[in-house]
Amino acid sequence: MSLKRPPKPTSTGKWPVTITFLEMTARQHAAPPPPPAVPHAIIRAEKPTVSFYRYLYNTVGRDWGWIDRRRVPDPELEEILHAPTTEVYVLYINGVPAGFVELNSADMPEAVDVAYFGIMPEFIGMRLGPYFLNWALDEAWVKEPEKVTINTCTLDHPKALPLYQRAGFDPVRRREIEIDPIEDL
Repeated sequence: MSLKRPPKPTSTGKWPVTITFLEMTARQHAAPPPPPAVPHAIIRAEKPTVSFYRYLYNTVGRDWGWIDRRRVPDPELEEILHAPTTEVYVLYINGVPAGFVELNSADMPEAVDVAYFGIMPEFIGMRLGPYFLNWALDEAWVKEPEKVTINTCTLDHPKALPLYQRAGFDPVRRREIEIDPIEDL
């Protein structure tokens, strides 16, 4: 794994990480970002295989320290992915996976959580993030939740937090943690 910006370790040798939890309590009605000017599609992965999901997750998260789902055993991950409260959508550009979003309502029935959202490294910089996030939020609000939640951390892409705030999310709390330096799992 090649993390683009490893944080400076603390005196304990661990990495400091700040997690920002955000929520949106009302659907935003601003003009949507323009769609990509290339052939594209967003398709729900119905009961995705663990290997396909791991491809999406590992590729999107490889440069940003995504490790949570890498540590989940295959049978447990399959159960999460096949639960009726989990939806995985893949953004394709010219027939190639360019990003994915996972919407989940298992932990809070009154909310839809954007559990994971990201763009593949080869597609970063093409302005796909705002378009795809707007699409995902429209999909989340169709379920008529009281709120939509998301979180990001200091290991994520540096534009993640500003993107979420521009989309209408408000920070509701922060949490400081330390994690072991990330090595290939």
